[in-house]
Amino acid sequence: MSIMSHLLACMLIAWHVAAVGAELIRIPKPEFRGDRRNDYALQLLQLALSKTGTEYQIQLAQVPMNQERQVLEIEAGRTIDVASIPSSAEREARLLPIRIPIHKGALGWRIGLIRKGDQELLARVNSLKSLQSVSLAQGQEWPDTKILEANGISVITAPRYEGLFKMLEARRFDYFPRSVMEIWDEQANNADRLVVEPHLALHYYYDSYFMVNRKNTRLAQDIRGGLERAILDGSFDELFQQYFGERIRKAHLETRTVIELQNPLLTPETPSNRPELWYDFRSGR
Repeated sequence: MSIMSHLLACMLIAWHVAAVGAELIRIPKPEFRGDRRNDYALQLLQLALSKTGTEYQIQLAQVPMNQERQVLEIEAGRTIDVASIPSSAEREARLLPIRIPIHKGALGWRIGLIRKGDQELLARVNSLKSLQSVSLAQGQEWPDTKILEANGISVITAPRYEGLFKMLEARRFDYFPRSVMEIWDEQANNADRLVVEPHLALHYYYDSYFMVNRKNTRLAQDIRGGLERAILDGSFDELFQQYFGERIRKAHLETRTVIELQNPLLTPETPSNRPELWYDFRSGR
């Protein structure tokens, strides 16, 4: 178990001990052993709930689940109550989203994994048209797939996250766009075969929201209220920087060729009128 995973496990145990008699909230179990993609979202949820007047106890679900399974379980009111879910119009219609972007929109800043020695394959890509000739892949149920396809990009898909790395190594595709927050751990786990492509960045307006069952309005109100308080007192930004500040700086977005993509999955309720909620290195936020 990693140090961070151990700390999170200890936090959950401490939360449980302190919250005897508190209201239970069930969250998704990671998809696989060592999956740390939701560590930050868990801490942000704990931060938000700590700023409410209600005592909550957070509990991991028993069964690992991918994004679409999370949507199904919350919608049915079965094994989980809340999850950090990448947004789409369909998901926002099926569930009740708390429309505060969890990662300040950094989920829509993408750089890519490639095989060692393949840097030249992307070196001359500098526009959407040239990107459309590149072979790339995403998860089968990820909203990113529809976003890329809506921009005229052909996308190879796979049902399992872990399988995409093996497909890249096997030359099934050449470029695997990942968020600036996730890519460094992924590259470190595949360091003997894969590297971070140094030239290109993709950007689209996109992020995850905490989502709950549409009937669970009180939990939604508490999470929203806690997040808004964390934004006002600076603890939201502090946690974001603690987790992702160095990773974003390491991406050197300011030196990359940025290709802007349109996101047709955005809903009219997206809080685009609140710039403090969105990260953009070009505006200094």
